[in-house]
Amino acid sequence: MNNNDLADHLAGATGSNKADARKAVDLLLSAITDAAAKGEEVSLNGFGKFKVKDVPAREGRNPATGETIKIAASRKLTFTVAKAVKDKLNG
Repeated sequence: MNNNDLADHLAGATGSNKADARKAVDLLLSAITDAAAKGEEVSLNGFGKFKVKDVPAREGRNPATGETIKIAASRKLTFTVAKAVKDKLNG
């Protein structure tokens, strides 16, 4: 399922048009992205949590040459699924 499929489902479920549903999907994703950029946690009850985690700098290897390289520190967005979703997935 992609953004368009999600908008189609939302439009069908709410009786709205696809353009409005697509705007709603885009706004939701934008809000999650903006909060993550600020380092905030986004918790969607019954679905899960999005958290920003810091990944420290480390050494790695170039797989082609075997040369040691430095990998810069970065931040990543993680998702932890809620228990209700886990239960639904696992029957």
